[in-house]
Amino acid sequence: MFKNDKTALAVIKGGNLYPNINGIVYFCEVPGGTEIKATICGLPPYKPATSTTQPAGPFGFHIHEYGICEITDSNNPFQSAGGHYNPTNQPHGNHSGDLPVIFSNSGYSMMRVFTDKFTVDDIIGKSILIHENPDDYRTQPAGNSGKRIACGVICRVE
Repeated sequence: MFKNDKTALAVIKGGNLYPNINGIVYFCEVPGGTEIKATICGLPPYKPATSTTQPAGPFGFHIHEYGICEITDSNNPFQSAGGHYNPTNQPHGNHSGDLPVIFSNSGYSMMRVFTDKFTVDDIIGKSILIHENPDDYRTQPAGNSGKRIACGVICRVE
């Protein structure tokens, strides 16, 4: 774990479509920005795209505007989390909440990334989501990254 007074975490849990997903994401303020460290297990196997379907994986990974991970529609889980975190009203691909895709190795993923687009304080109470499809970083407003398959609320580490 990070050793810093400005640290947050989100416990990731899969929804009804992929209930075996679980993991943890840490956010820590470091000089010049925020470091994000994610460890995720239980991701579904990769399925390549066909002429009529999107691929499953690599997986879109975003911070969303609300810290609510409820499933009110089993066909479209985690809509309660709202859209991507985008406080400066940027086009998709440059949202503060846009993060690199997650690659799975036999259902397991580890990622570490740095961003200067938000501080830990900015994202407390927001959520982080994993999407079924890769983000194309172009399609508006959310990158055509498919269904939301796992969610976690970002909380301060005391």
